[in-house]
Amino acid sequence: MSWLDDADDDEPEFDEADVRVRPNPKANRPRTKRRPAHADARIARVLGVDRGRYTVLIDEDGPDEHVALASRARELRKQPIVTGDRARVVGDSSGDEGTLARIVGIEERTSLLRRSADDTDQVERVVVANADQMLIVVAAADPEPRPRLVDRYLIAALDAGIHPLLVVTKTDLADPTDFLSHFEGVDDLTVFTSGTGDMPVDEIGRHLVRHSTVFVGHSGVGKSTLVNALVPTAERATGHVNEVTGRGRHTSSSTVSLRYVGEDGRGWVIDTPGVRSFGLGHVDPANILKAFSDLAVVAEDCPRGCTHLPDAPDCAIIEAVEEGRLGERGAARLDSLQRLLATFSG
Repeated sequence: MSWLDDADDDEPEFDEADVRVRPNPKANRPRTKRRPAHADARIARVLGVDRGRYTVLIDEDGPDEHVALASRARELRKQPIVTGDRARVVGDSSGDEGTLARIVGIEERTSLLRRSADDTDQVERVVVANADQMLIVVAAADPEPRPRLVDRYLIAALDAGIHPLLVVTKTDLADPTDFLSHFEGVDDLTVFTSGTGDMPVDEIGRHLVRHSTVFVGHSGVGKSTLVNALVPTAERATGHVNEVTGRGRHTSSSTVSLRYVGEDGRGWVIDTPGVRSFGLGHVDPANILKAFSDLAVVAEDCPRGCTHLPDAPDCAIIEAVEEGRLGERGAARLDSLQRLLATFSG
């Protein structure tokens, strides 16, 4: 007989009914890391963000299309949600006054336009999601055009896989020919010019149809005026340029999606606040040369690992400029490229 069969009369007996269980003050059942699948979620376009509330468009282009207000689910608190995102929405998405839906997920993005505070800042500021075009707005004068800021926009667009467009406003004040020659080497850059009483609204509008286009530009260049002309219901605030500093006032304070409706179809205009700088701290330096397609072709003859900076030995681009093979604007193009590359060299 095994000693296991021996009963010990001195061993106390325990009754589980006597165990005291502390009640869960937060819920009637223990918490779980499992989250609901939200199979009933509706897909909505994020039109704008304001202090933790998201304006979303439900059933885009469908029979039940309408605008609703939504908040962010707790599990998405570390997930950036930006204008242009396609969000999964649950709850009361009727859009009725006083209702609030809930964003529980973000669909995979096709593109993501980003910027940083400066070229050394690795922290990304997400500007807009799912845009496939960027319309860069620059004035021919008042304020003076800044070619290198436009270069930065082009690089950010290229890095995001977004097709660039360029419109020069206030051409009645100055001839933009010299400024535009700076971008002659950029592939597939569609250029529009606009002056007082001669705004190419229809021409630009045709390029917006079936596209999601983000508008960017320096403060005071007339971006909001152009947006209002394209989308009459936008009512974006417009400002003026300070005669002393030459700077424009920030009139667009938030990024917002606006629907363009033209004779040829519909599209989306995404208006962004005017900026005076556009940091590229998040961009891979290898992508910078791609924004200068004319120089990139020449760079194929550079030694491996060539930096293309002024002290780079045997740089094919530098040699081509010195020999005059890149035309009158070759030196300016190379200077712009080198200034951008120099920000990443240290």
